Amino acid sequence: MNVKKMLVIGLVGLMLVSLIPGKPHLHAASGGFPDVKEGHWAKAAIESAVAKGYFKGYADGTFKPNGTVTRAEFAALLARVAKEKESEESEASGHSFSDLAGHWSEPEVERAVALGFIQPSDYPNGFQPNTPITRFEMAKWMTSGLAANSADFKQALEDTKTTVIPVREYFKPGIPESKSSYVAVALGTKLMSGYPDGTFGLDKKATRAETAIILQNYEQVSSREAGSFLGLNELREVGTQRTNMETISPFTTGNNPLTNVVDKTLTFRNHAGSVKLRNYIITDSEDFKDIKSIYAPLFIDQTDYDARLDRPGRYRAYIQITIYPKTKDFDLGHYMNGSIYGLVNGSRIANTKLTEKYGYLTLPNMNAKEFFKENNSSDGITLWVERILDVKKSPSAQLITDDGSYSSLRIK
Repeated sequence: MNVKKMLVIGLVGLMLVSLIPGKPHLHAASGGFPDVKEGHWAKAAIESAVAKGYFKGYADGTFKPNGTVTRAEFAALLARVAKEKESEESEASGHSFSDLAGHWSEPEVERAVALGFIQPSDYPNGFQPNTPITRFEMAKWMTSGLAANSADFKQALEDTKTTVIPVREYFKPGIPESKSSYVAVALGTKLMSGYPDGTFGLDKKATRAETAIILQNYEQVSSREAGSFLGLNELREVGTQRTNMETISPFTTGNNPLTNVVDKTLTFRNHAGSVKLRNYIITDSEDFKDIKSIYAPLFIDQTDYDARLDRPGRYRAYIQITIYPKTKDFDLGHYMNGSIYGLVNGSRIANTKLTEKYGYLTLPNMNAKEFFKENNSSDGITLWVERILDVKKSPSAQLITDDGSYSSLRIK
């Protein structure tokens, strides 16, 4: 082998070794990375991850914050961040992936499997360690690890399988139940967050900078109880009760839960069609400077502030319904006058910027006949409407469906 080839192989080897999470180089601890300058959004998290020995830089002294992270690398990172110890039975369980034999990451991937982060059944064709990891895989691995170590986190995964997830993909094209709970728990604990465009980015490849932030988040989340996260509690309540009112508001349904009437038919009194209640979500819009609900960004932003509506005691409810038009040329008036029940009656969500960003429907502002005709199908028209609730007044929100099922709101 000539000298030139030996040099090339040596340089490639150095680059590959630099990807492996390990002890930081001295240059990283003292002077930092030249490509992670002051003001970089992940600078503190990157420096913390490097100082703790999770990440290291490349042979040329850079960190490459926009570079991708492989499955092997993220498995090793989680194995090192996790404080739990695997059981003796897990330690003796053998090799999980045949394509890891001799790979640098094998012992750390096996530890990640033993700790419940990785399910070998998810990778029937091999682990493929050098494949860039997706954000969904990150969410599943971390939340599975939490569930393996906590019965309540395990229950949280069950509770959120059918919840409303505040990201665009939930509305279009939809997140399958097999994936939804992992995304929900990751969002509800703030392990991960969505992008400014409203998406979660399930298939996007996470960058090294993002991963440093996510590792920092995991360290914090893993030391807390599942019930200590407001957003996760909302997601769990919506997943099990079809509303978040008990978690975020002073309203309740008492002994007549919303589940009594959800997905049941109410025929309009004008016989123009029917409607079904799907979800009833409340946002704490009393103070626009301190809105805590995980669902608020779906429906409201600062442009929605109205001094007449948004003051102490005022909450905004966002109601998901499915309308089934029957009358020819079904119009807005058919819906508005078809029911006296506040649990399914509401007005148009005026913030079109948010309806377009997240991809959900609301009532039309004009050309209503065309809207109902174009969007109608055998599954009806599922959309969201808005309603204002005031703790100083008894909420006029109840519903009696065709089969006599009943639910109503009241102040706690």
